[in-house]
Amino acid sequence: MRDLPNPLVLFGIGSSFAFSGMFYNFYRAKKEELRKIKEIPFYKLDQHLLKLLTSDTLKRFQYIGVDGLVQPDGEPLASEFVPRSFGVVQKISEEEHWETWNSLTLTWDSQSPNRKETNHTVPFSLVAPGGPTTAGGSDGDVYVKVQNPLEATGLDLDPVNCQGSCVIEGGLSAAAPQDLSDLRVFYKSRTEAMLRVGTTVTGFGELVLDADPEAGGRVMRLQAPQDGRPYVLLRTDYKSYVKRHESSASMWKMLAVGCGAIGTVYLVETLYDLLQKHNDKR
Repeated sequence: MRDLPNPLVLFGIGSSFAFSGMFYNFYRAKKEELRKIKEIPFYKLDQHLLKLLTSDTLKRFQYIGVDGLVQPDGEPLASEFVPRSFGVVQKISEEEHWETWNSLTLTWDSQSPNRKETNHTVPFSLVAPGGPTTAGGSDGDVYVKVQNPLEATGLDLDPVNCQGSCVIEGGLSAAAPQDLSDLRVFYKSRTEAMLRVGTTVTGFGELVLDADPEAGGRVMRLQAPQDGRPYVLLRTDYKSYVKRHESSASMWKMLAVGCGAIGTVYLVETLYDLLQKHNDKR
């Protein structure tokens, strides 16, 4: 039994190989996700995309990716808290934290907070960087109208303001518990988040060429795919989105190789020590 290696060393070797296998699985999953992203056709917002869509028989691309700057089709939404801050999607979240009186412990117990969300949107489009300040500025401008942005996944809004206040309702200062209400509000918060005008957004979905009754021509529209594939809007440009996935895959690969190398080194060293002890006995 004395010739056996230290159990902590064996545990360290096993853990290194276990972590290496786990990180390698993460790497393979991220590489597969990156492969699927790169398989999606991506186009810049220019006349070439418009010509391709116009020449297509169905006047639609079932699933593509585009990116551009957010510009409202009309009047944008104004922030309720920050002056001169405008957007096209606005989410206001209100939260109330409640407490109930526990007559057994003579204390207030926290309850699940009540949440209420209000969403507002205005029609908006994606325009090429350096393009018009408003969608549909001239006949030569290329832009994509975004259909039903609240149906899309992945769109994280930019936090604009968060206000919280401690509000005691129920008579905390009352002398006797029997004079108190069994339920009280002790904290309220109100948070506003927006998709600001000028933000770079990448969209994955179905691109169709529809008639534009307002302009009297045709307009490209990004909408939820009819074949069930995800409708995605991301608050980033396409190159950064792909680069972030590549960096994540590289990180998992390095961790897998590093843990495997550490486990291999300790395993070889342990086997060498055992062999040395065996030779010394002989």
